[in-house]
Amino acid sequence: MSHTFTITVTDSEYKGLQSAAMSPQEWVEIAVTNQARVENDGIIQNLIVHCNAENIALAVGRDAQIEQAFTLGLAKTAQQRQEEYDAEWSQQAEADLE
Repeated sequence: MSHTFTITVTDSEYKGLQSAAMSPQEWVEIAVTNQARVENDGIIQNLIVHCNAENIALAVGRDAQIEQAFTLGLAKTAQQRQEEYDAEWSQQAEADLE
């Protein structure tokens, strides 16, 4: 499965991108895919450490390893982390009021 992102930049933002790269489109694509690679490298590293420590079979292949990390709860979306933080903060605030 793949996902498509559409962004809009102003003329001056586009000129800035043109000064940074021959192809602003290619620059954006490389920036996004590289950030995803960096994040996935960290997810896989955490998965390897966890699986070795817990004697769990590691999934085969990068995509399968990312999926395994999410399934095991080792990786979470930014939205999931924010919701957990909000819930913890709310509980702490309520406890402080008591």
